[in-house]
Amino acid sequence: MQHIFIINPHAGKKDQTGRIYEMADRLRQHGLTCQCLLTQRSGGAEEIARRLVSSGEEVRLYACGGDGTLNEVVNGAAGFDNAAVTCIPIGTGNDFLKNFGPDAAKFTDAENLWDGEVHPLDLIDCNGRQCLTIACSGIDARVAESVHELGDSPLLSGRGSYLAAVAVNFLFRGIGQHWRVTLDDEVIEDDFALVSMCNGRYYGGGSTPVPEARMNDGVLHTVLVKNISKLRFARLFPDYSAGNHEKLPKDVVRFSTAKVVRIHSDNGDIVTCLDGECSHSHDVTLRLADKKLNFFGPAGCDPNATVR
Repeated sequence: MQHIFIINPHAGKKDQTGRIYEMADRLRQHGLTCQCLLTQRSGGAEEIARRLVSSGEEVRLYACGGDGTLNEVVNGAAGFDNAAVTCIPIGTGNDFLKNFGPDAAKFTDAENLWDGEVHPLDLIDCNGRQCLTIACSGIDARVAESVHELGDSPLLSGRGSYLAAVAVNFLFRGIGQHWRVTLDDEVIEDDFALVSMCNGRYYGGGSTPVPEARMNDGVLHTVLVKNISKLRFARLFPDYSAGNHEKLPKDVVRFSTAKVVRIHSDNGDIVTCLDGECSHSHDVTLRLADKKLNFFGPAGCDPNATVR
């Protein structure tokens, strides 16, 4: 078996490539075959992962970066029985690991990972792309996209970029869009602020819209929020973010466990965010990819450790 570290050298505030190389050296002391590969561009981690798993050889892949790097490696390795994936968090955003609760800290050291148990995890298939945690469309996805754009500014970083992104979208852009949303066979045409499908529990720096979501139960939870005034949205968002369903008005927020969700827009792009990575389209189809990913982690870890 090979152990391959796929490293995004641009992840996080400083290059941690040297630290990852040191981890690989320590694993070699266990007699393991280890290799470190650096990504050169966006999408590079996916290309590397797909090339490695396509050989048919048994391989364990370590995604070294943030949620975006992990998403790329997952898209390259999903569906291959000979491959298992884990992550070493060195990025600015690591919402996925929050699902593991206190064990999230153990993922920082490969010594805790190399012989870990494999967990088959569900994924969300979105127009052929795979998503580990939450696939969101609407205002929350547009904020995420703005965070990426503002993150390139030398004047803003981290929390400052997020607050600026929220301000830009709430002050200068409308919240809602007119969509036709299909939940299995039910069609709803209305103005929506957002539609989010949840496999995991965390996104946007720690929001938990569906705290009961489990990553291996074959059930995806979708939240639909209708368009409302900016003031009312601001008042409701804390309870949406905290997953306080009982405090959310049923005429505005709806929860569904539909197996297939389709979103269509006749006017304007739908911005969709998968594990922090954004795309534009007029049609979005979301469906369960049951037990599509082999994920390994520290001994005794649980991807549903923080389920409420």
